Amino acid sequence: MKTLSILFSAFTFIFMTGCRTDSTVQTKERAVQGGIGGAIIGGVIGHQSGRGLEGAAVGAAAGTAAGGTYGSAEDEEREENESEDY
Repeated sequence: MKTLSILFSAFTFIFMTGCRTDSTVQTKERAVQGGIGGAIIGGVIGHQSGRGLEGAAVGAAAGTAAGGTYGSAEDEEREENESEDY
């Protein structure tokens, strides 16, 4: 039941963050992708030590932060390139 609850929460988060605005497109997308990837990897690693849910939570937090940072850099680069075109 916990797994179903976690999956439902993850999919709800993904669909709610799917709304696009021009200024933060990559930040949002990369944060979600990083969070999902981090949760999967953290869950697998945590499962090896008997703490799968804790590992997934830590992995999701770290992945979201890393993905958001990467996406923010992509957005800034895109904005710089667009401003140079004008």
